[in-house]
Amino acid sequence: MTIEISSDASKAAIASIQRYFKENMDEPIGGLEAGALLSFFLKEVGPAIYNKGVADAQTRLQAWVGELDVEVYEEEFSYWTTQGRKGARS
Repeated sequence: MTIEISSDASKAAIASIQRYFKENMDEPIGGLEAGALLSFFLKEVGPAIYNKGVADAQTRLQAWVGELDVEVYEEEFSYWTTQGRKGARS
């Protein structure tokens, strides 16, 4: 599965990479090089991040489903206990 980001996100990521290089490295990086680096990260590191997100979502959903019976439980055959003795014949 190829991980893709929108054009706007790609532009923002490239600008961020360029800024990072400008502020933290000895040499600046051009837009073409920053785009290549972004593509590399999306192909190489992206799947690990994506898989972690999927695993986290799955864990949260499983926890929610595990509590579903508590959240929506309805007492069975409770008519007579909730009505008290009303309607009962003496």
